[in-house]
Amino acid sequence: MRQGANTFSHHCRYAGKHFSLVPGVMITQTVEQLPPGKSTPDFTRKPMPATVQEGKKAFFKAMVSGEPAPTVTWGRNKGEIDDPEKYKTRYDERAREHILEIIDVKPDQKDTYKCFATNEYGKAVCTTTLNVIADQCSRKRKFKSTSNYLKCVLCAVMTSDAPFLSVVVTRKKQLPPKKEGEIDPKLWELLICAPRKDYEKICLEFGVTDFRWLLKRLNQMKKEREDEQAKVVETLDNVKQIEVKPYGRAEFGFDMQLWDPNSAINLYKDGVMVPYCDDENSKHSLKKTETNYTFSIKDPQPEDAGFYQVDVEEANVLTTEFRDKIKDVKAVESEDAVFQCVLSTPLNRITWSREDSSLEHGDKYEITVSEDKLTHTLRVKDCEITDKGAYYAIAGIASSRASLVVEGETFFLCCIHTGSTIKNKNSNCVQFVCGLSDMNANMGEQVELSCKLSSESSEGRWYKNGKPLTNQDGVTIIKDGACHRLIIDCCNKDDAAVYRFEAEGRKSEATLSIQDPPKMDPDALGKFTKPVIIKAGENAQWKLPFSGGAPMTIHWYKDDDELLPALNVKIETSDSESQLRLIKCQRKDSGEVKIKIKNEFGTTEAISNLIVLDKPTPPQGPVDIMESAVTSVEFKWKPPKDSGGCPITNYIIERQQVGRNKWSNLGEIPGNSPSYKDSDVDPGRRYCYRIRAKTAEGISDYLQTEDIPAGYPGPPAVPKVVSTSKDCINLSWGPPCDTGGTKIVGYNLEKNKKGTNYWSLVNQKGPITVKDVFEGAAYEFRVSAVNLSGAGDPSIPCETVIARDPMKPPGKVTDLKLTSSNYTTFSLAWSKPKEVQGVEDEAQGYYVEIRPIECLEWTRCNALPITLTSYTVLGLKAMATYWVRVIATNYGGDGEPQGFDNYIIAMPPPVKPKFKDRNMKTFVVVKSGNTVRLNISFEASPLPEISWLKDGIPVPKHVTITNSDKGSQLLIPTSERSDTGIYTIIVKNIVGQESFNVEIRVTDDPKPPGPVELEQNIPGTVTLRWTPSPDEKRDDRLHYMVSKRDSFKRTWRTAADNLFNNKFTVVNILPGREYYFRVFAKNDMGLSPPAESPIKRLNFESSPSFIVPLKRRTAPQGYECYMSCAVKGDPAPRVTWYWNNMSLNTNTNYHITNVCGVCSLLILRVGPKDNGEYKVIIENKLGTAESSMTLNVRGIYV
Repeated sequence: MRQGANTFSHHCRYAGKHFSLVPGVMITQTVEQLPPGKSTPDFTRKPMPATVQEGKKAFFKAMVSGEPAPTVTWGRNKGEIDDPEKYKTRYDERAREHILEIIDVKPDQKDTYKCFATNEYGKAVCTTTLNVIADQCSRKRKFKSTSNYLKCVLCAVMTSDAPFLSVVVTRKKQLPPKKEGEIDPKLWELLICAPRKDYEKICLEFGVTDFRWLLKRLNQMKKEREDEQAKVVETLDNVKQIEVKPYGRAEFGFDMQLWDPNSAINLYKDGVMVPYCDDENSKHSLKKTETNYTFSIKDPQPEDAGFYQVDVEEANVLTTEFRDKIKDVKAVESEDAVFQCVLSTPLNRITWSREDSSLEHGDKYEITVSEDKLTHTLRVKDCEITDKGAYYAIAGIASSRASLVVEGETFFLCCIHTGSTIKNKNSNCVQFVCGLSDMNANMGEQVELSCKLSSESSEGRWYKNGKPLTNQDGVTIIKDGACHRLIIDCCNKDDAAVYRFEAEGRKSEATLSIQDPPKMDPDALGKFTKPVIIKAGENAQWKLPFSGGAPMTIHWYKDDDELLPALNVKIETSDSESQLRLIKCQRKDSGEVKIKIKNEFGTTEAISNLIVLDKPTPPQGPVDIMESAVTSVEFKWKPPKDSGGCPITNYIIERQQVGRNKWSNLGEIPGNSPSYKDSDVDPGRRYCYRIRAKTAEGISDYLQTEDIPAGYPGPPAVPKVVSTSKDCINLSWGPPCDTGGTKIVGYNLEKNKKGTNYWSLVNQKGPITVKDVFEGAAYEFRVSAVNLSGAGDPSIPCETVIARDPMKPPGKVTDLKLTSSNYTTFSLAWSKPKEVQGVEDEAQGYYVEIRPIECLEWTRCNALPITLTSYTVLGLKAMATYWVRVIATNYGGDGEPQGFDNYIIAMPPPVKPKFKDRNMKTFVVVKSGNTVRLNISFEASPLPEISWLKDGIPVPKHVTITNSDKGSQLLIPTSERSDTGIYTIIVKNIVGQESFNVEIRVTDDPKPPGPVELEQNIPGTVTLRWTPSPDEKRDDRLHYMVSKRDSFKRTWRTAADNLFNNKFTVVNILPGREYYFRVFAKNDMGLSPPAESPIKRLNFESSPSFIVPLKRRTAPQGYECYMSCAVKGDPAPRVTWYWNNMSLNTNTNYHITNVCGVCSLLILRVGPKDNGEYKVIIENKLGTAESSMTLNVRGIYV
């Protein structure tokens, strides 16, 4: 009876506000009692909060229920959402979702958004939030987020499969010990990392009560740490937390740009430095690509768990903060409670915990992370009284705390007969120990939904999409004590639904999703995976049947490249089968063939191989000669690059004697040894060979060798020159190492004149003296050995030899002197050495050598001898000292060196500093905010010391000084008034010093002076007084200029200039003229806008009056009568004509005009009826006036 009452109470809910089963949804019922089958609106899924980058799109999605179907609208707290260019709403019928799309997110759209669901029985409302990440926020917090010394913690939690790794953040290194009388260093570290609201509690724990002094010191420490960070790290972003890769490595990384690329980067574990290198095979390694740094740990083990930290020059680079912290939540028993937070940097996972334990994803707690890794959510399912308390979200050293309050559930029981309601707090009702969980299942699989109650005696019922289930509905319902199970043996599409289990008013729901991923028949898959072997030119075909939920996409790949239909590629696909045909395959088409089938539930693939058989390619050269004897020749080669898919069985060898056309077949040799020895050769003959590879698929093209001689000797040693003269050259050489198997009978000596390619035989008998030479000519010689088979290969040519008589080396050069020098070069000059017959011959060239004073070895400046008696040495170091010497040389060798008695310094001749530009400015005026750039050119030797002073002291830090050997530049990027002063450059070296002063005045356009007042105490003079310009106190060169204009000349003229006070008396003022005055503020930048003398504006308004009134008139009958008056007034008065107090303005018998104040009335034909009083009344806003006259009409006398 209780179960039925609870079921009925759902339909007897009374009007008022109540909460939905979805946390955060408020339902308002607008009718007293709901009709049967009807319900108020409710949210089955409310929109989730979103954090979006500025300029991107944001989406809120909601699912609603209710009978009749409710209408969904959207709103926000701070403004409207009716602008179609910013907001779009739509309904997705397939997903049954109501969607609000924000097209281009701006920072001002950060707000709380509301979703309303309404029908005729009530209204449901829920809220969500949108957080916007500003476009430049990462730069603004470049170092602010890294000001705390942090490090990464790698926590390894062993599971049955592999260690799971996550990232938290904690304090950096071991703190220094506390000193007597000083504050514990741990207090400072805690305060730097803690939120401001926790300062007082932390200080009380350490016994500190002087909060004002502590806050000032804390702010100073924070700034010092931020400054320390900024010294080494320029930018830091894109931090990727630690995660385990599939190939067995744990990695974490970030993008970082350093001020100094050579800064030391250290890795710490638990405060201990860990060595690392660039080798990926080492335990710890660093991979750097431009600005990306990736640290990896190979094969992570439980002992690798610990606190990992990356430091750059003692400055840490990893941290995380909370943008939005978790908030307190109030929930009713059996409802879900949701905690949510937003981080400043993406994290794959944060730690959720209670006061006594950490929380893991499971039946009780659901932990989710948004796609951008910034929003983290904890859902506490089916809240119980025991779930109340404090919950924590921990992201490194940053943490957030919130409380959960769980209230007991209130039941409303409706009496069916009387309709009375009993409110009772059920404290002993059954509870869910373990509720239902959402499940995914594949078609044809068995699925089991289970839950556990707190009571074994409790009964319950199963529902599918709100309809009761029994064992007759194709399912198996089992009760095993407190456990209740629902089993579906073979799932199909109809089994996808929302399943609910109810027991004594308690409910637990779960969604079963049926998936139908692509499947392949095992037998067909086995056939498909077997390699397809064909011959070149044949067709290859694959066919694979499949099944699965539609729609499916099928792709074929060959060696990871997708195959598309073409002339040689045919693809046919149906709903249950796909076929691939490759037309006229060639050897290059061999490789891996893969089919990939995909639908919304998954992807599957199958792999096969294609082997195309063909004849092999030719054997590879070059052919190496292993032996060349009198009776045999042996050589080897390399196997073919491509065997055609079959092993090499044999090599076919053919031979041709050089000089003949016939090729002889020498037979076949096994394919496992690519070498051949021909023992049937004649001494002295040359042979050429062809080699072909043979397989089961055919014979390759041939590889042809060069001519191979039989029994020829090897080359002798390189000839050596024994002596030379202008008539002959004497040579010697050594015998060859290989005699060719017979006795060496002689040598052939050949010569080549330098510059030609013709080698001529000198003497076949092999002389060692060559007499056929010309004096001064250059020759090369080579020699070949001769045995019974003939002449062998020639030797390597000897060095070039010149036919000339021997010479004696020259003597020392004379008159060696230094002609000029600077910081990088110096020039030398000398005279030729003297000739001494038979002792020292003529010098034909010279070498110049230098030796730095700190070195022991001499270095030649010219590789080839020079013929001139002067030389300039280049590439010297400024102010370095060198020893210098010159060596004369000729064909007979090098002479004795001649050097200086002292070393030479690389510098120009000493010059006292002096400034080059005689027209340098001594006074410079710059507008505030502009750049100041002073270029000073000078000359000095040696290089001087350059210093800049401002008003006698060193220039400030924001002034940039750039020096060179010829000048110096002073640069102020953005000048301010405080930069005004006298700047002095001092150029000093060992010879003397020089200085130059420049006055720089930084000012701005002057502001105008205040109002001008006029006084005239003496006739003919006017005294002007004005309020000083606001710039007068800041600019001592500011003065005033007065100009005047009179009503006669009408032009402005300067009355006074260079006025440094605030009054001036103008003389020669003529009576009767109007004078106008202007006062300008004036400085080095120019004039300010003028302050003008006051002008009194006259009021010309006046009440109406008559200048000429109406006059009495007498007019004859039948003639025209004209009467008029003149009026004035400002504004112009309105004129009304009256006859005997009757208005005539609208009477068409009278012609009334008003031209420039002259008012006229014309009567075309005067009759007796026109007699009477005529009156004119004029009026404006200042008053009224009138004038009247009497018209007498005379009769016509006949």
